[in-house]
Amino acid sequence: MRNKFETLARYGYLARGVVYFLLGAIALSSVFWGMGQTPSSEGAFSTILGQPFGRVLLAAIALGLFGHVLWRLAQAVLNADHHDKDFKGYVVRLGNLAAGLTNTALALLAARLAIGAGSGGGASGEAGFASWLLEQPFGKWLLGIVGLAVVAAGCAQVWRGVKGQYRKRVRLPAEHSTILNFVCGFGLSARGLLIAIIGGFFLYAAFTVQADQAGGLTEALDWVHQLPFGTALYAVAAIGLLAFGAYSCLEARYRNVDASQPAALKQAAKSVAG
Repeated sequence: MRNKFETLARYGYLARGVVYFLLGAIALSSVFWGMGQTPSSEGAFSTILGQPFGRVLLAAIALGLFGHVLWRLAQAVLNADHHDKDFKGYVVRLGNLAAGLTNTALALLAARLAIGAGSGGGASGEAGFASWLLEQPFGKWLLGIVGLAVVAAGCAQVWRGVKGQYRKRVRLPAEHSTILNFVCGFGLSARGLLIAIIGGFFLYAAFTVQADQAGGLTEALDWVHQLPFGTALYAVAAIGLLAFGAYSCLEARYRNVDASQPAALKQAAKSVAG
């Protein structure tokens, strides 16, 4: 029987899947239908707002993303996935923490747009974060470390997709395993490559000491578009985002979510704090 925290965690995966599916659809439509809309989180949320009951739907997405943040924190801080207490295990948990922080910004953006408060203005998330890091002591080196970490996280996700390591925690139905495994592996690999490109932007920003050289998913897709055969590669990347959205939805249904009862979570949190 599921407890409320497990339900919230699964709802979070579903919300993330919807966001990435919309990002992929926007990117793909710009290739085949020339709609010209830039694939971005704000663009995806604006698409939701344009639907009937858009604000209600976007508020539901925001709630789901906050649920995903809580689950990521449980993975990182409380070791909900029971990783070994070794270097590899701590690296994975650190990656979960970084994902939680990223999704916090995404959830806040969705919530602001849902209540009609706008996106908040200012520099883009990646450039703003890079600028803040550069202002810190040894900021150039900190930004470089972040860039290396993001590149490593992207490569690790590609590896998970290619080698099918997600199968350790996602139990797909056997009767559809061939096609579903292809979708999951392709989605993870495509998103991993885009994440690695984003990490490269952060490394370049550190090298040049220019925060505006940092970029996110939109800039990564633009960079792919400028490569030789860029339109074809851009279309493949867009389909990859669609596949990752589908993978996230499959996680919502089939992932092993070892969510403790609230009392156990509170006790674990106290032990960590203490």
